[in-house]
Amino acid sequence: MRGPVDVDALVRWGAKAGPLVLEAGQVWRLATANLLHRDALHLALNVVVLVAAGVALEKVCRRRDYVALLVAAGLTTMASSLAWSGAVSVGASGLVYGCMGALLVLGRRHRSHAAFRVRWLSGESAIPTVLVFLWMGWTSVGVDNAGHLGGLVTGLLAGAFLEPRELEGMARPGVARPVVGVLVAVVVSTAVVAERSGWRVERDDGFGVAVVMPQGWSGEVDGQGRRTFSNGLPGLGRATFSAEAIEAGEPGDGLAQARHFQEETLPLGVPGPEGRTLSVLGPQSTQVGGRLALRLRAELDGPAGGKRLIAFFVPRGEWVYRLVFIWPAQWPAYQDIVNRMVAELRFDEPSVLREARGRALLSPGAAGPQRELGAVLRRLGASRQAIVPLTEAVRLSPSHVGARVELARALLDAGRVDEGCHAADEAEVYGPSDTGALEAGVRCELSRGALPRALERLERARRVDPQDARLRAAEAALRAVLETSAPHPSQESPRPGGILEGGSRLTPRP
Repeated sequence: MRGPVDVDALVRWGAKAGPLVLEAGQVWRLATANLLHRDALHLALNVVVLVAAGVALEKVCRRRDYVALLVAAGLTTMASSLAWSGAVSVGASGLVYGCMGALLVLGRRHRSHAAFRVRWLSGESAIPTVLVFLWMGWTSVGVDNAGHLGGLVTGLLAGAFLEPRELEGMARPGVARPVVGVLVAVVVSTAVVAERSGWRVERDDGFGVAVVMPQGWSGEVDGQGRRTFSNGLPGLGRATFSAEAIEAGEPGDGLAQARHFQEETLPLGVPGPEGRTLSVLGPQSTQVGGRLALRLRAELDGPAGGKRLIAFFVPRGEWVYRLVFIWPAQWPAYQDIVNRMVAELRFDEPSVLREARGRALLSPGAAGPQRELGAVLRRLGASRQAIVPLTEAVRLSPSHVGARVELARALLDAGRVDEGCHAADEAEVYGPSDTGALEAGVRCELSRGALPRALERLERARRVDPQDARLRAAEAALRAVLETSAPHPSQESPRPGGILEGGSRLTPRP
């Protein structure tokens, strides 16, 4: 072998990979990982020491006891490694430490017996060798010291019960001792797997999202600066979940964001960050956390093998939450993990809304906190709830144009068009040169389906603020609609958000 074996190859052949043991149910890796090595030097060192210690132990003890020790040491080695870290680990070092630990105790117990003929690897003579090996491990990089300690402790405990075959005489050897030893190792390994296989809830107050995930998943930042959670594997077997709040500018259904994601991230046949896209299904309507959403499914072909991707686009007022799950196609068990994460995902009240409620409760007679609470509620899609605090804000401060604009928008978003138009007209009375008030009038006309009148009001707003890029884009879009659409009784007028929308990806706090 010319060099180190690729980590993905080790995982494919049966290395200890915590996420695959705990999440995909591949507990057999606790045994097979002892047979794999990362390179020829790693294999040679373990073989040399194992031959020296193992042959000596096999000459002293019954063969079935020796085999049971190897099995128990192998299981507890990888179980200890799993308890400490879910990283990929391979090697027979735990077997070596198990043999040396057994020889240390066994030689100490029978050091005066003439039949026990082990020298430098038994009793007190083994202590310097064990300490040197442990020191080499702790001062080196990439060494599974937790696994080494697990194997050593197993050997020390086994040495307290092992007996040299000469001392057992001609009596027929029993099977209870080796069987019990292996069963204890199995119980310990099972307990470690059970303890590490739990789930936890990850909450984000800014987003107002609560997601359940395997407790071994950890947060990191991806190449685009987004918060991502993963199972920690570097390539083959890697599974991730990412969430992002996209400011859409207007209430919508998430279709524009889903199509943009599909065009930018999942173009067919084009290599991307997660691999080449083979197929895409959707967008399809669904529900996530009790809210309407759109779903995209995709099959990818990456450097480490096939992957599955599922992306949800959940509208929440002027925001669209994008939730993306990616997992290895090679292990279908991850489909069940993703299904559970999606099924138990919940949308909580964002911290910005809780803070606004608190300020409104502390200052019930102040217009500012009421206006802030109403604006936050409206932007989060709770327009009907926003009407009450915004009405109170207008009552407390009748001349505040911003409060009247927010009230008009909340009424229009709630479908109360006549009341919304009346509030927009009043806002324009108090602020005839305020672009927000003029824009509220545009929304009123769009809600009524009066496109020409909406264009007139939009032109007035443009004259007030010719540099407003959003109003300029909205005017161009509305003119295009009027020029290309022939009037038809059954033709649906564009919703206000279809013209007056904009925004960019911002922080999750509205």
